[in-house]
Amino acid sequence: MKNRMLVGAVALVSTFALGGCGIVSGSGTSGQKKVTVWLMRDSVSADFLKRFTKAYEDEHPSVKLDFKIQEWVGIGPKVMGALKGKDTPDVIEVGNTQVSQYAQSGGLRDLTLESVRDLGGQDWLPGLADPGNIDGVQYGIPWYAANRVVIYNKDLFAKAGIKTLPKTRDEWVSVSQRLNRNNNQGIYLPGQYWYVLAGFIWDEGGELAEDKSGEWKGALDSPEALRGMDFYKQLQSLGKGPMGSDEAKQADAFAKGHIAQIISVPATGELIERTNPELKGKLGYFPIPGKTAKTPGSVFTGGSDLIVPQKAEQRTAGIEVVKALASREWQEELAKEMSYVPNKPDLAHVIEGQPGTAAMARGATQGRATPNSPQWADVEADNPINAYMTAVLKGSDPVKAAKAASEKISELLAGS
Repeated sequence: MKNRMLVGAVALVSTFALGGCGIVSGSGTSGQKKVTVWLMRDSVSADFLKRFTKAYEDEHPSVKLDFKIQEWVGIGPKVMGALKGKDTPDVIEVGNTQVSQYAQSGGLRDLTLESVRDLGGQDWLPGLADPGNIDGVQYGIPWYAANRVVIYNKDLFAKAGIKTLPKTRDEWVSVSQRLNRNNNQGIYLPGQYWYVLAGFIWDEGGELAEDKSGEWKGALDSPEALRGMDFYKQLQSLGKGPMGSDEAKQADAFAKGHIAQIISVPATGELIERTNPELKGKLGYFPIPGKTAKTPGSVFTGGSDLIVPQKAEQRTAGIEVVKALASREWQEELAKEMSYVPNKPDLAHVIEGQPGTAAMARGATQGRATPNSPQWADVEADNPINAYMTAVLKGSDPVKAAKAASEKISELLAGS
């Protein structure tokens, strides 16, 4: 499902608010095709949409674009209705981890040919491409991405004599230990930040859940996943992050000036500076370190894919619009305009002047998505992972807690 951290990031970096009504470039004339596109609120600025529309219609005079802005709240049932033929648009923006749910309905157009032939799909970020690919069929075309990075207080780093940013887990722990003194917290890591835990588990070779011959099973109790939780516990102890809550309050805590690091999307930096203007210009960003300096740590990739409904009236024309939005030219424009990570690593050069987004792009090369099960949204809604994390941080036996959480995940993925 759409990751709420990405929604918050998009809202912060959006330059203009788009109206709730459809944005239609023209009324159309005889022989023209109207292509209706559902985009989510704050995904793009009004300026980007205006420029794209003009350029596209100048190049395709037989097409008129009709953009209709949707809300994330309640979008699932609305999309499912559209896939069944109720006021079906020609293109829909969806959260990258929602694609499997919509594909299960049988209502999506197979875009595998276009992804290979026209869009260079082999070069897409895996955290965007993989969720859109169900059983070898590409239903979702990656549009943009966002992921978490480490946001740090430059002043606290300087006072601790830290001149080199950590690139490995061991260096990160060592730096955090040096920062965790003199009434300062080395890192503020809430106890129920399961997106961060997921990255540590993936780095160890583990999974949140695994597909066992078509049957999904929770996997938090594997040796690899347990090592990921052990590292999380080690890092979390180097600060005073609450063990029983999520990341919702970490920006406010960081803004007080006594926390050296948090893990969040770069747009959180803007929120921190608004809360405490004295920190303006004092925030830095780096990718979550990996086990070795060769690559950053694994991260959960949130973002959006573009899908084409089978029942769309203008399926062929809709696919052409998708190809344009996902093209190199408009990916670069979107990344610059909205501070997103583009869908291919080799396009990230356009955001090198934006420190937070550039760090995000480096981390995105190791991006992953949640298990590609249509029922994963049920796991997030109930979220036994959070309860498991808090239990371990408070001293419960990790193996027993992980086994109980894995069994619950298996039940939820089985629809129990």
